[in-house]
Amino acid sequence: MKVLHIITGLDVGGAEQQLRLLLRRLPAHCEVITLTDPGPVAHGIEADGTPVTHLGMTGNRDLTALPRLAGLIRGGGYDLVHTHLYRACVYGRIAARMAGVRAVVATEHSLGDAVIEGRRLTRGVRTLYRATERLGTATVAVSDTVAARLRRWGVPEQRIHVVPNGIEAHRFAFDPAARALVRTRLGLPLDAFVVGGAGRLVPGKRFDVLVRAVTQLPGVHLLLAGAGPEREMLRRMAEQFGSGDRIHLLGERDGAVDAMADGRAADGRAADGPDIPGLLSAIDVFVSPSPDEAFGLAALEALGSGLHVLYGSCPAVDELPADQAPGARHFSLGVHELATALRELRRGGPGRLPVPPVVRRYDITRSAEALMSVYEQAVAAAAPVRRRNPAAVPPPQGRTAALPAAAVSLPDPSRSPDPSRLSKR
Repeated sequence: MKVLHIITGLDVGGAEQQLRLLLRRLPAHCEVITLTDPGPVAHGIEADGTPVTHLGMTGNRDLTALPRLAGLIRGGGYDLVHTHLYRACVYGRIAARMAGVRAVVATEHSLGDAVIEGRRLTRGVRTLYRATERLGTATVAVSDTVAARLRRWGVPEQRIHVVPNGIEAHRFAFDPAARALVRTRLGLPLDAFVVGGAGRLVPGKRFDVLVRAVTQLPGVHLLLAGAGPEREMLRRMAEQFGSGDRIHLLGERDGAVDAMADGRAADGRAADGPDIPGLLSAIDVFVSPSPDEAFGLAALEALGSGLHVLYGSCPAVDELPADQAPGARHFSLGVHELATALRELRRGGPGRLPVPPVVRRYDITRSAEALMSVYEQAVAAAAPVRRRNPAAVPPPQGRTAALPAAAVSLPDPSRSPDPSRLSKR
């Protein structure tokens, strides 16, 4: 089976890293097109042997991308197109239909109750999503929670398939040597109580709550991995509370795929700080304050390192019995509650926990096998449809030739109102 994956971008992120992990295990010939931003994950995917093409999309409403994308699909002779993330799902479904490919699967990685990919859902975004979803064959939800949201949106039950995210658990195993090395490089006392967090520094992740909570705990350090528009605000907040020397903003960290001991990133560049496995070994407690997650991949990786985890939202844990993740604890979004929970853990000396059953449940190999089953069903469903001869399909003429009306105006989640106003307390 020949499969084309279309994704919005390939910078460091959960969906991007998840794609790379799956590509390593899918028993299919795969290629990748990124609409924008061929970042570090693109270099890693290419290093693994999967070709990556950069479409060069200049903006969210760059309609010239559609005929270019359709041409690449038409010329590739693909059996199936798999789209990832909002913009790629919208453009990819339309382009696949233009190119005559009927087997189209989309994975919904980041659909929350009020946000999609970190930005507030508007009526236009929701309407366009539903309209283009009908052009596909199946929609994959990364959790039962996301599947329920899709059903509420009106996506037919028979089109929804739940394929959870997965991890390579062995990469996140606690490493005492890495703990000492990371703390020494960052200038942290070996006996300090260190809290960790990781993710995009955007309003919806509510890392402001985490920073403020740590500032209330004298002597406690925070290692926060990630990049985004809130980085400078969080830095200023730490300094305002007199905690600039205890709040360490590490920037983007690799590690969901490459736990490299030599301190190099996925694309071979020298790294100036710990990767995610090293970060997890160095800390004592992991906090994921986001109140609206689609899965909770970062929290799952932390559980794989034997850490206590405090989280605002984590369907990967909440959808299972409590004994599957005894070290995970939900907290309501609030600075005082989080500070109190961290204080209690510090007092009790959290130590390392056995890796819980939930980690084994979400093994990436199982995810790849389940996804391949979805592919086979999608291709089988498309087979009765008489396929058009790609050579007989004339290329579109002009910017909007043969484009569905829905493609003319594409709402941009990045321009939606700031979701932080939805959840401040």
